[in-house]
Amino acid sequence: MNAAAEAGLRRILAVVDLLIDAVDEETLVPALLPVMLSAVPGDSIIWSPRAGAADRPLTLPADLLSQDVRDAFAREAATDSLVRHTTTGPGTPMRRSTLQTRSEFHSLAAYTDVYRPFGAEQQLAMSFPAGYAEGLPRKVCMAISRSGSDFSDDDVAAAALLRTRLSHAMDRLAPPRTVPPLITRRESAVLTLLARGLSNQQIARRLAISPRTVDKHLEHAYAKLRVSSRVEAANAWLARGAAAVRLGR
Repeated sequence: MNAAAEAGLRRILAVVDLLIDAVDEETLVPALLPVMLSAVPGDSIIWSPRAGAADRPLTLPADLLSQDVRDAFAREAATDSLVRHTTTGPGTPMRRSTLQTRSEFHSLAAYTDVYRPFGAEQQLAMSFPAGYAEGLPRKVCMAISRSGSDFSDDDVAAAALLRTRLSHAMDRLAPPRTVPPLITRRESAVLTLLARGLSNQQIARRLAISPRTVDKHLEHAYAKLRVSSRVEAANAWLARGAAAVRLGR
């Protein structure tokens, strides 16, 4: 392995070490961006937490995108083949030069309004699955830009290697929400009457079941709601709301 390859490997391993040690996304991403710019050398990097969303991206330098540039990107992104590749396409690491010639790039309104202001003459972009946000699967987009020479095949290979590891790290840091245990229709009915202040005997008469059956329903409901008393169960049920409960039967 020559000196350049060894240096490249060290840069990649620095990213991997950071991902392994990450404890939360808020701490990881600000530390990750400069390390990524070292692993895949560029002048700037943009990290969009949700592909295709209007969320403000994180950038390095921090003041890379003015409000005018962000507004222009929102208007013109749909005409950009590299953006389409990362937001709705496969998202594999892609050089802009692979998708369009320099003159085609310069003819885009997005070049004049978005990319030229921060010197993005060359770009390498990718996206990857990144765990969950608000209960939904999420995909992150990342673009590295340069003002000088184009990205090399080695840069694309390094990005591909890191893409898999980035996805694994984000999956670990942003797992899906745990689905709450099912509350059955009968348990729902018992809890509703319990929350209204009825005794077990009264609940049994109202539902035409035995008090022992009421006890069993409450025993199961306590475990699902993670409570240990009638008052806690009533409060938990009222706070949860019948509309938010996933009925089992």
